[in-house]
Formats: sequence, structure tokens, C-alpha cells
Amino acid sequence: MPQPKSPAGKGQPGRPGSPGRRDGEWPSARAVYASELASRREQSGMSLVQLAHVCRYEQSYLHRLERGSRLGTVEAARMLDKVYGTGTLLVKLWQLAKREAKDRPFTGLAPLEATATSIQEYDISAVPHLLQTPAYAEEQLRTTRPGSVEQLSARVAARLERQERLTGPNPLHYRALVDESVLWRGARDAETWRGQVEHIVETACLPDVSLHVVPFGTGPHHVRGSLELIFCHDGHTVAYTRSSWSGHLVEEPEEIEPLRLAYDLLRDIALTPADSLTLLHTVLERGKP
Repeated sequence: MPQPKSPAGKGQPGRPGSPGRRDGEWPSARAVYASELASRREQSGMSLVQLAHVCRYEQSYLHRLERGSRLGTVEAARMLDKVYGTGTLLVKLWQLAKREAKDRPFTGLAPLEATATSIQEYDISAVPHLLQTPAYAEEQLRTTRPGSVEQLSARVAARLERQERLTGPNPLHYRALVDESVLWRGARDAETWRGQVEHIVETACLPDVSLHVVPFGTGPHHVRGSLELIFCHDGHTVAYTRSSWSGHLVEEPEEIEPLRLAYDLLRDIALTPADSLTLLHTVLERGKP
């Protein structure tokens, strides 16, 4: 039975952003969107330089959209619909790609952290994962669905393995903001909590680690949940936001920038590293209230 021909520029092997099927897998919506952008420009006869002039977006930005390395904004999709006369086709493809990204299973932060040059983190309800002791991590994980003893042990080990980036041969730069409520909430076991605070103090003294406590006196601020900003070696940044019930990976620069700004503003009103250590020593002396 004859196969239908692909539209020009689509499904070509080896082409960046190509949405063609391979090994029985359907293409992602993002790949379809990227290939459609490239195909429409080819059909229009415009170069990237000409397209950039017409729609007033940078040439490099449009190139990344066509390669699928960036999804871009819905405003860009709307503008390109207007340029190519495609109605709302590109906006709809963009929306499908955006929805797909939100629904994509999350495989964890470890692969991203493994290649990071810097991490900035804020935790509103617990000690950040990269600062947790085994006993504290286990207590935290038991508050969710710990599964079997083996599963719990594996989850604790995986969390501790991520901490090697702080002390390995090529340590990353790590800045942690910890809400003061975390320090006074403590842990259920007094010894677990004392060991945890001692570990925070020890880690905070590492040359590439900065610790800031966000005191009660700061009042309301814009960071509503836990946030991790991961700065990768190739220059791009990703963010991970986490609430009590879910987490969300943010990859688009337009969405990351407000998170970076909110984090910077919170850091500016937090205690200095020296004052934060003083408060931690006070917590050690007083213990849990």
C-alpha cells in the first residue's frame, strides 16, 4: 500500500527537530511544532534574517524554535501564524507542546544536578535535600508513602548521592535559603535533629556553600513554595518548583526569569551567612521548643 508523502521539510531523517516516527515511537508535540515552523519558513521562501526582520524577533531565537531547543512563547507562535497566514495552527501546536511538557513524567533532579555549575535553592517546609542527613531524610520520606524497607532505603541513598556534588573533586557553587520555621519545627527525634543542625553548620562552612536563614521578620514574600534553580555548564538554567503535593520542572527562560528575580529578592532580605550560623548555634543550644 503506498505511503502518503510527508509535507516539505517534515519527517526527514537527521534533521534537527524532526517529528518523524522512529523505532515505533510517535513524535513529541514539541518536535512537530519545531518542524512545522521550519517547514512554513521554507515554503515562504524567507531566510531567518528576513523572518527576524518581519516579525521582530532575534534570528538566534527563531533558529532555536525551529530546532526545538526552545519552545518559546505563545506570543511568538501567534506572530508566526500571522506571518505565514496559518490561522491559529501554530498557536494550537504550541499549546499541545506546552501541555505535553507539563504532563511529562519527571525522572528526578539528579541528572541535572550532576552537570550543574551552580544551584540556588529555597525550602519553605524542610531542610533542603542537599543538606539532609540520612536520619532526617528517612524521617521526611516516612511522612509520604515510604513503601517497603528496601524502597525507603533506596530513596534515602538516592537523596544522599546527590549531595556528592557539594564535596566531590569539582564541587558546584551552592546557595541555600532556609525558612526559619524549618529550624524551630525540627524533627520528631531530638538526636536526629541535633545531628541535622550540626551537619548544616558543617556544610555551611564549605568554601563553595552559602547558607541564609529567612527569618520570621521578613514578612510576606513572592516565593510561595520550595524552589531550586539549576545553572548548567552549557549556559542554560532550569528551575524546579515544589509544593506539598506536586513538583514542576520549568525550562523556558521566559518563565524562569521571574523565579530568579523572586529568589534574588528573598536572598536580599534573608540573614547573612554569618548571622545565619549564629542562629543555628542558638538552635543547637536551645534545642526544640
